[in-house]
Amino acid sequence: MGMRFSSTRNPGTEVSFREAIFAGLAPDGGLYLPTSVPDLTKLLAELDSNASTADIGEVVTSALLAPELSAEAAQRVARRAFTFDPVLVTLTDDIKVLELFHGPTCAFKDFGASFLAAIMEEFLTREASRAVILTATSGDTGSAVAHAFHKRENLEVVILYPSGRVSPLQEKQLTTLGDNITALEVMGSFDDCQRMVKAAFIDRPLNKRLGLTSANSINLGRLIPQAFYYIFAAVRLPADVRRKGPVFCVPSGNFGNLTAGVMARQWGLPIHRFIAATNINKVVPEYLDGGVYSPRASIHTVSNAMDVGDPSNFERLNAIFKGNRENMRSLIEGIFVTDEETRDTIGKVYEERKIFLDPHTALGVRAAMRYLAAKMENVPVVTLATAHPGKFLEVVEEVTGIRPPLPERLQESLRLPKSSVPLKNNPDDLKKFLLQQFG
Repeated sequence: MGMRFSSTRNPGTEVSFREAIFAGLAPDGGLYLPTSVPDLTKLLAELDSNASTADIGEVVTSALLAPELSAEAAQRVARRAFTFDPVLVTLTDDIKVLELFHGPTCAFKDFGASFLAAIMEEFLTREASRAVILTATSGDTGSAVAHAFHKRENLEVVILYPSGRVSPLQEKQLTTLGDNITALEVMGSFDDCQRMVKAAFIDRPLNKRLGLTSANSINLGRLIPQAFYYIFAAVRLPADVRRKGPVFCVPSGNFGNLTAGVMARQWGLPIHRFIAATNINKVVPEYLDGGVYSPRASIHTVSNAMDVGDPSNFERLNAIFKGNRENMRSLIEGIFVTDEETRDTIGKVYEERKIFLDPHTALGVRAAMRYLAAKMENVPVVTLATAHPGKFLEVVEEVTGIRPPLPERLQESLRLPKSSVPLKNNPDDLKKFLLQQFG
């Protein structure tokens, strides 16, 4: 049967990987997790120190998903998905930065979105069937999905975004692709976009007729490939560090990135510890310190992609640790960083190293520094760099006095003409559009 997956809320209900990724959420509202933990210790230990993300993706995907996915299919998926790699950069003697922004939209979300697109395409081509991806975005998620799914066979993508409430660069990344990507410019807020998408998904006749599915960040098909770049970083470390395992510092909002790292460790990747680095939306650090999980409305910060007061993937983490906070604390240290500290880190790193950091990465670097100062451990910290500093030009330029260079692929997006379909913030209008286009 191969690897099976069940809901965090009902472990007794099992589905295949294909069922899990096309459903997104479990029927009971829970999130999918593997029903058993595979032991890949030997496979991971034997990986070459120069293994690319595609190499890692191929062997790990094959090991996890056979026989549901053949070795040949795993190879096709990995080679289509990962045409780019992270870059591991030394920041100080104790801190390395894993740059995850070398994909098409210059954000870490490219890894998960590209894999999900490639594996959905693989399944649909095999079945000679079609799906319509429907998702709402406040910016980066939509652009990553748009670029990942662009020109994929048997897949249509409809992305709702709030008119006038995304940055000009984010809007261009959403609206300049065409082909199988349709951008709907909603006259309303992101919450309106979410409400319309949810209404479409609970409309069962519409779902069945169009084959609606989602590509949001809690989809298992976006979570698993995020584990691959932890492996990518680990195999490039010196042999003694690789055996013991580094500390990974993870800028955390919805906690998918950190959950993927914990999964990689479960599979057998040596990891000493994790730092869950948050901004003042510190719900998880508070839980780790005091034992009370108290989700609440988020507070706006300079690291806005991490402004999450009720992180979706905490449910997965809690399930992995079986609700035992002490076990979670033994592996994960929660550290929160203020806006003032984030700005200070951007300035100091540029002044001392001439390296630009976006606010989220700067927050992670500051948390790593604080961890090392407190723990006095002789263990290197690898901080995940989640976005190119050029995507946060205003903040970085304000702090450093210098405008970071924009990658050519982002400059190209700005030069292309925008193409979007205006839509009222009404679920009935969305349903009418979907039926006209794909019904």
